Amino acid sequence: MKLMFASDLHGSLSATQLVLERFEHSGADWLILLGDLLYHGPRNPLPDNYNPADVALYLNQFADRIMAVRGNCDSEVDQMLLHFPIEATWQQVLLEQRRLFLTHGHHYHPDKLPALRTGDVFVYGHTHIPQAEKRENIYLLNPGSASLPKGGYPASFGMLSDGVLQVLSLQQQEPIIQLSLEKRF
Repeated sequence: MKLMFASDLHGSLSATQLVLERFEHSGADWLILLGDLLYHGPRNPLPDNYNPADVALYLNQFADRIMAVRGNCDSEVDQMLLHFPIEATWQQVLLEQRRLFLTHGHHYHPDKLPALRTGDVFVYGHTHIPQAEKRENIYLLNPGSASLPKGGYPASFGMLSDGVLQVLSLQQQEPIIQLSLEKRF
């Protein structure tokens, strides 16, 4: 199974359109959205081409292929516009050899992990900073932000394919970070 991850769209129509274009061409089975989809939040500047209503319309075209979690800027009002559920603060995906724990990153984060087994992958957003690393026996993946990147990184998204975690530049689609998952027996 091939998975694409995006986080922190914050109502940017241009970022959303680019994420969906990358998704269509990626061959990924699912687009996993890690929260903060429509609203820019009180501490963020307005992102490029801020248009939450149209972001919802574009995302809804892929509703049957989206899995999402709620971010700290998402609300019940946002759910009224979206045709896929966003109100769960976390979800889990079970793969053959490991579990992916999906969350935005404001409740659970690398310094406050849920109970995970060796080799599981903790996938989160919130920081707007990309990450793919193994810490102790847990893999961490943060696709960065598609609209408001921080830390000098470009806008980005994540992929999991053939046992490899990647964070890629949204514009150039070049890897920023890459990490292979070890096989579990």
